[in-house]
Amino acid sequence: MYEISPAQKQYLKKHRRDKQFVSAMRVLIFAAFLFLWEISARAGWIDSFIFSSPCQIGKTFLEMCMDQSLFSHIGITLIETLVSFLFTVVLGVGAAVLLWISSRLSRILEPYLVVLNSLPKSALAPLLIVWLGANVRTIIVAGMSVAIFGSIINLYTGFMEADPEKRKLITTLGGTKKDELLKIVLPSSVPLILSTMKVNIGLCLVGVIIGEFIGARRGLGYLIIYGSQTFKLTWVLMSIVILCIIAMALYGILSLLEKYCLKHI
Repeated sequence: MYEISPAQKQYLKKHRRDKQFVSAMRVLIFAAFLFLWEISARAGWIDSFIFSSPCQIGKTFLEMCMDQSLFSHIGITLIETLVSFLFTVVLGVGAAVLLWISSRLSRILEPYLVVLNSLPKSALAPLLIVWLGANVRTIIVAGMSVAIFGSIINLYTGFMEADPEKRKLITTLGGTKKDELLKIVLPSSVPLILSTMKVNIGLCLVGVIIGEFIGARRGLGYLIIYGSQTFKLTWVLMSIVILCIIAMALYGILSLLEKYCLKHI
């Protein structure tokens, strides 16, 4: 059995200590922020009506959990985000493959994709409401609109950068375009696809919230708008905190999926 040398043990121990230090500092900074926020609100350094406080947010969260009104808002936002993310991944990969197969089509559509990706998606949301109505379908489309165009561009660029020597070898051996795609392009692009998915989950969440701002009666986006209009600013801050937790959780799940897939490739 291979034995770890003293130098390696020292390095691993130092690396472990460094990782623990970083984690501890993250927790310490977050705790200090919450403490200063609470103290500032209680001492009157900031207006607690406008800025609220961690205790008020926690109290409001528990109250809304007790009457179960919060769970429906979280659930609808989470479902809309996951559905828009699923469509974005499927349509993004499919469109990128189609552009890779047809170079003529990619040259035709590339400027339109760049323009649509650069367009502020908040400007599209009111039009989507008019075109599709104020419903869940519109919010899902709003979520997709934020992520899908950039996803197609990034994936297509990655597909085009697949190993040209291996592609040439397959062509020399009589392989088809399909063989290039299935044996070279897609397998080599798995890290890129997973990385794009990690970005898209956050973008889809942003798009869903934009849609909920305008045309929803449920969801965390609706809570934010309703809370700001009725000066229930604790609701607004609580919803923002929950959105941060959801974003971190979804990103963490995809990071674990990425590690698992890359380990088994």
